[in-house]
Amino acid sequence: MVGKGMSESPTLEKRLLAEFIGTFMFVFLGAGSSVGAFVVFGSTNPAVALLIAALGNGIGLGISISATLGISGGALNPAVTIGLLVGGKLPAKDVVPYIVAEVFGAILAAFSLVAIAPRAAGNSVNWGAPGLGGGESVAAAIALETVLTFFLVFVVYGTIVESRGQQLAGLAVGLIVLAEVFIGGPLTGAAMNPARATGPLIVAAIFAKYNTYNMWFIDWTGPIIGAIVAGLVWRAMKMKNPAH
Repeated sequence: MVGKGMSESPTLEKRLLAEFIGTFMFVFLGAGSSVGAFVVFGSTNPAVALLIAALGNGIGLGISISATLGISGGALNPAVTIGLLVGGKLPAKDVVPYIVAEVFGAILAAFSLVAIAPRAAGNSVNWGAPGLGGGESVAAAIALETVLTFFLVFVVYGTIVESRGQQLAGLAVGLIVLAEVFIGGPLTGAAMNPARATGPLIVAAIFAKYNTYNMWFIDWTGPIIGAIVAGLVWRAMKMKNPAH
């Protein structure tokens, strides 16, 4: 378990439930903010839509991490889960169950939005699914998602993993996501999270007839590479210097 704030480590079943609920909450709030922004403002003010999406994703993730940190470690992201494995902070046997719980939480959140939100509004924003913009190529999009996820996982290590920073974990991770959505939102959707991308992409493909072909590859490849590099860098930084 990543977090160190509990006297007893919760069972795997309890940790998976926390990952499922936390990812559901994050995706529902993050993707739902895009739908809500369209209901209120329509498509006439992209700057306002970007601001609301950034706030929805940043605040939603910060709250979700704070709620699950003491149970599962608050990964809520397959890329973060893999990054924690690489850094030696999550057992290998927990990785696949964590990822399955996260992805299913994201999918249920996306279908829940479809069930309760105006269909026309959701379809207009592809249910909060990431997408290429600004003439970005697939290669450039993968590179950007790699860099953004590196920053995200580096902050996760500096707060969630390091006990001295855990009190600021939800705030710090939420703020880095908020800032990164301002940068990457118009270019790639700034998913930085394969689960966050997968749920909305599925419902967008079904209900909005959104062509998701390139995004699957981008939103799994870039974040996983960035998370692996961050885990390796953090592990190297924390290694004790050899005796001279």
